[in-house]
Amino acid sequence: MDAEMLKLLASALAIAIGGFAPALSIGLIGSKAMEGIGRNPEAAGKLLVPMLLGMAFAEAIAIYSLVVALIIQFVL
Repeated sequence: MDAEMLKLLASALAIAIGGFAPALSIGLIGSKAMEGIGRNPEAAGKLLVPMLLGMAFAEAIAIYSLVVALIIQFVL
């Protein structure tokens, strides 16, 4: 394997693993929030902001992995 192929493989693994975990966590956050609202509809206002913040922080991890993948691909 040459260096260019290893860079491509490392970049692909970084974005694949770095995108899978946040996608799973965003799905779980949304699922649990909807379950909580289903059990207690009056709590919808209290659950909305923490749910959105949790989703935003999980999405930030995916963006970090994209940056790492781009650095691997084009800088190293």
